[in-house]
Amino acid sequence: MRSLIIAIDGPVGSGKSTLARRVAALMGYVYIDTGAMYRAVALKALRRGFPLDAADRLTALAGDTRIDLRAGDGTQRVFLDGEDVTAAIRTPDVAQGASKVAVVPGVRHVLVAEQRRAGAEGGVVMEGRDIGSVVFPDADLKIFLTASPEIRAQRRWREHQQKGDSIDLPRTLQEIHERDQRDSGRASSPLVRAEDAVMVDSTAMEPEEVARLVVMLARNQSPASAAR
Repeated sequence: MRSLIIAIDGPVGSGKSTLARRVAALMGYVYIDTGAMYRAVALKALRRGFPLDAADRLTALAGDTRIDLRAGDGTQRVFLDGEDVTAAIRTPDVAQGASKVAVVPGVRHVLVAEQRRAGAEGGVVMEGRDIGSVVFPDADLKIFLTASPEIRAQRRWREHQQKGDSIDLPRTLQEIHERDQRDSGRASSPLVRAEDAVMVDSTAMEPEEVARLVVMLARNQSPASAAR
């Protein structure tokens, strides 16, 4: 049985990154955070003072950007044009910027090609918002991870608190709703559940419970399915 391509999609704050990292660790696979690529482009645009609605400039910027995702100390390190920006891309401003950059069709075209190249050989757990629907529509296992907006906001708020970011819970919930609207309403690769994706609601589940469920589903893949 060849190594699988596992696609995990879902809205912001649903726990995709935590799930993908844990599933990759349990299966000995490579974890690929596609959202980090959009954050890296957003960070570069913000540093250069580019308007985040300047589609042509952002597309050209993405095409002239090198983003490397490397494993290190059990985590994924993100390098932007050779600079380690793992921490820099996790600020609230960059997160909001990434959701705006991600609606630009030209930027998505550039980064989707990179994502397909990175996962083509299998043995990967790739998470994002269009992995099962656009990047790898033939993925061996597709998971659509969701949770209630309130739970997602609480998770996001706790992450910011742990990093020392000054942001309150009501504002975080508002941003969750805004991100959901942008992600599902964008013209290019909107957030949708692929028809053959398994829906997993993590509202009342612990992260380890969700991860072991996904691993079980992956290991139940038939040899015929895995050999497509």
